[in-house]
Order: sequence, then C-alpha cells, then structure tokens
Amino acid sequence: MQRWYGIEQVPADLPGSVVTIGNFDGVHLGHQAVLAQVVAAAGSLAVPAVALTFDPHPAQVHRPGSAPELLTGLTDRLDLLAATGIDATCVIAYSEEFAAQSPEEFVRRYLVDALAVRAVVVGEDVRFGAGNAGDRVTMTELGRRWGFEVQIAHDVVADGQRRWSSTWVRELLAAGDCAGATQVLGRPHRMRGRVVHGEARGRLLGFPTANLATSATGTIPADGVYAGWLLRTPGPGEQRMPAAISIGTNPTFDGQVRQVEAHVLGRSDLDLYGEDVVVEFVRRLRPTLRFDGIDPLVAQMRQDVLEAADALGVDRPELLPALKQP
Repeated sequence: MQRWYGIEQVPADLPGSVVTIGNFDGVHLGHQAVLAQVVAAAGSLAVPAVALTFDPHPAQVHRPGSAPELLTGLTDRLDLLAATGIDATCVIAYSEEFAAQSPEEFVRRYLVDALAVRAVVVGEDVRFGAGNAGDRVTMTELGRRWGFEVQIAHDVVADGQRRWSSTWVRELLAAGDCAGATQVLGRPHRMRGRVVHGEARGRLLGFPTANLATSATGTIPADGVYAGWLLRTPGPGEQRMPAAISIGTNPTFDGQVRQVEAHVLGRSDLDLYGEDVVVEFVRRLRPTLRFDGIDPLVAQMRQDVLEAADALGVDRPELLPALKQP
C-alpha cells in the first residue's frame, strides 16, 4: 500500500480513484466492510482504491479535553488499512484551518483535483466540511456537479443488535472484555510502545516483564491480568511470543503509576529494553488485586502464567524461581 502524507505526495499522473473518507480508528469490522466495498468498486473501474484519513483525530483538535483515547496509533492504523487491500492511504494533517473549508472546497481540492475521484464510498452518517455542514445528500449533489459516483455503505450490525463502532470497542475494553473487543475488531486489540525500565520487581519475583512507555499508542484496557501475545519486531519476520500482561498500579507495593507490563511465558533471557514492541490482548484472567505480602502475590502470579498458557493454547512453561524478596 502506498502512503501519502498530504495531497502534495499524490502522484500527478493518478489515473483516477475510488475514495472513502474516515478516521478508521481501530479499523474494525464495520470499517473493513466499507473498505471492501471501495476495493470492489475500484477493481470494477480499474483505478486505485484510496482511503483518506486524518491525523490527529478531529476530536483531539476540536475538544482536546474530552477526546476519546484512540484504539490505534497511526502506524497500526496504516498497517491495518493496508491489510484490507486498499491501494493507497492519504493522511491529511487535521487542523482548524483544514476544518474551516466548506464542503465544496474540500471535495474540489482533495477529491477532484488531488485524487481524480471516480467514485466515493461513504457511510450513512458521513459529515464533512466546516461545521460538519456536508452530509451524504451534499456529497451526492457534489458528485453530480463534478462527475463522480457516490455509493452509500450501509451500517453493519452485529447479530442484529448494534452496529460495529470504535465507541463500542472502547466500551468493551473499559470493561476488560477483550474477547468482545476481538469480535468487533476482527482481531485482538493491541498496543504499541517502547520497552522501558521499571522497578524490576517482576524479575526479582521470577516474572521479568517488558514495561511499555507511557507514550505507547492504543487504548489501555481495564486494570487486570490478561492472556495475550508480545510481538517483537512487528511486521514481516516478527517474533510472536505468548505472554501474561498486567495493567495497573501494583497496589501490593502501593504503586501510584499505572503500568502496562508483559511477561513472556517461561522466558528470562529476553533483553527488550529500548525496543518497540506490540502487545495483543486475548482474554482477561482476573482483576487487579492487592495481596497481603509477597508469598500470596507470587502464588497468584504463578497461577496467572499457567492460566495464560491455557487460554492461549500453548504448553504450560516451566516456572522461573524468584531471585530474592524485593
């Protein structure tokens, strides 16, 4: 997939395109259905399928104090878009100036002039242009004026109940329901971040962990212990390792900072400091608990590791001995 950061990077000889517009946070199954429609339409017209997306998220510009935590950072969003079969993604730097364009200005500059659009696929609730004045009726009228087709992608409803949405995924993650989030996303939820030094208590207790930096991208699920995967060198040739993942403040030690840390099952030989990794969440095993001392904590951690292995369908590891009491 080609990645264009701004319309200035769009090839001048683009033969035309079929375009869809959105934030695509999480690239969940609803998004995937729209993108599949774009790919099919582009194939029938023999032109590239293009996703037009924004960074930062518009809510971070218009209401930074109440903007939702994003399910995916830009790197993961682009990777996930590429996996749908889209030919190119054009990332627009979202700003107050960009948002001030009228619907007509946006369509002419970005769709017609830059992307030589032949067809646009939009959702039923599409809004665009200053004050969100443009909707699907506006887009249809502009399509007639500028000579492109408008296709409406209808909402995809899960089991006849609720449409797939990023908001729904956030609600599920806030409840610790990673299995439910997986059903809406079509894959496990993930976070991406750099491994940094922590308190090293896990190593002393026999459970060394990779601590994600606070700058890690992706929504943090509810506090608790999860079964999941740690992906080293994410991408082609990545190393995928089963893990028990802890989220919380380490209340047994009166911790104050919320941390995401992953223990690769049965491994004490990994040196991940400074590396960028991905952590995938498969199932929540239990909530965060406060223990009366080290021994009950270690006993529970040993049980967590075994349950994580079972949940992931891998062999139970040989448990590592604690080095000393922290």
